[in-house]
Amino acid sequence: MATYNKYDQTIADVFNKKHDFSADTFKYALTNTLPSVADNTLAEVSEIAAGNGYTAGGTQVSITSSTQTGGTLSVVPTADVVFTASGGSIGPFQYVAFYNSTPAGGLTVSYFDRGSPVTLLDTETFTVDVQATLFTAS
Repeated sequence: MATYNKYDQTIADVFNKKHDFSADTFKYALTNTLPSVADNTLAEVSEIAAGNGYTAGGTQVSITSSTQTGGTLSVVPTADVVFTASGGSIGPFQYVAFYNSTPAGGLTVSYFDRGSPVTLLDTETFTVDVQATLFTAS
């Protein structure tokens, strides 16, 4: 199971209205370099090279809802995101960065550490399965 980590600036960005979970575009990007919690933009994350089914900037995550109840914000994705290698391999990668691609430079939100690197061979898939709530802030 992957370990969830939040970037330092995320909570301030949420409360300063830099993320609109109902309108902005959010994505998962793959990296094999441990992200720093001090990273604020995707440019600070060492994304893997594009190609063989992986697109620079990652893959869009559709958000079903973002609700605030009792001072806690919960963000729920619509569905899992699947990366598929096509025409060659993708990776290696160990981390999946979740970020807002709408602002210039892409603002980081959180990342998952899957524990060890993986390389997808041609036709293999990697699924980002968040279960229910992707992100909470309180």
